[in-house]
Amino acid sequence: MKRLQLQRWSNSVLSRARTGSRLQQQFYSSQRYQSTTSSPLQPENNQLAIEEQSFASPIAQPSFQNPKHRLPSPPVQAHATRSLVDASADPDPSFNNESLATLGHDLLSHYTSEHLICTYPRLPLTVIFAAMYAYVGPKTLAAMAREWGVEQAASPGGEVDPGYLQFKRYAPGADVNAEPLVGAARPYEEQKTWRKSITSSIVYDNEFGDPALEGVAPHAIPDVKDATPATAEQASATFVRAVMGAIYLHAGRPAAKRFFEQHILSRHLDISGLFNFSQPARDLSRLCARENYEPPVARIISETGRKSRHPVFVVGIYSGQDKLGEGAGASLLEARSRAAVAALKGWYLYSPLDVRVPSSMEEEGAAPWKPVHVDLGEVIV
Repeated sequence: MKRLQLQRWSNSVLSRARTGSRLQQQFYSSQRYQSTTSSPLQPENNQLAIEEQSFASPIAQPSFQNPKHRLPSPPVQAHATRSLVDASADPDPSFNNESLATLGHDLLSHYTSEHLICTYPRLPLTVIFAAMYAYVGPKTLAAMAREWGVEQAASPGGEVDPGYLQFKRYAPGADVNAEPLVGAARPYEEQKTWRKSITSSIVYDNEFGDPALEGVAPHAIPDVKDATPATAEQASATFVRAVMGAIYLHAGRPAAKRFFEQHILSRHLDISGLFNFSQPARDLSRLCARENYEPPVARIISETGRKSRHPVFVVGIYSGQDKLGEGAGASLLEARSRAAVAALKGWYLYSPLDVRVPSSMEEEGAAPWKPVHVDLGEVIV
């Protein structure tokens, strides 16, 4: 057996490793975008100064230029990285995403509310609150962050690779809802037995109908140890809001509006499934009386198997000669109730043919504004 002679080809192969190869140039030209970044160490005589090859995977960063996501190109890398730092990880407002998230939160709430009110002008306020939560609530925004492939750092710190979401986690076994709500804008918040009306929710609560917190006066930057922890859902939702704010600041209003349409409004939401009527027949009677319609009357349209084990009744609700709704059930009461629900949904889910929102007037060459339909509101029983 002949011995393997390395003298013939070892020089030609190893000389490439000693000189500036493509891998070597890429290794020394890469730079981590952090505040603690130092200039890469250049080896002497242009030789590779490492003996082991690194097989570490590349840094996982959210793809802002992926055509699947259709996000605008990041104008500033610093703001793209800053959107991944939660206030619980770094309380300094100059380095966390709190300010960007505040701007993005206001934009998402504004675009969503004008879309719902202009598209469905007769929706009850409770349904609007539920639709707002379904579109831009924390659960939806956290699901969007997972779909984008945003990974979470185990613990925040200066040595965390850029591209990971940093936030301070709760201790294992801690009760997230144990702390009471402090600083609510609603007066007499400590009175838990008082009934909260829809009118007071419009004035005092946030866009989801939940208690809103008052603004905090500027104060000294707290220490990282004193920062309030956050859940993964809260941190992910804050990140998406910060991305919205960064896009608005650096790419402009059209890009932010396009981002909202492609990532928020593109999600299907069944508005009809958000209704919950306790007494639909009574609500329908009050609605017809308010609109000066004839009182609603239930009539049997068809039936089958009345004396069998599984009867089916089809009942219609009529106001004069106009049929308002139709429903089927195993009993006459169930069919009448479903017909009244169908009639109420047909009224509340009315949508104009040409829907325009006020923000569309900011576009160049926009047509003259035409007032949208303004309804009297839901039925008050």
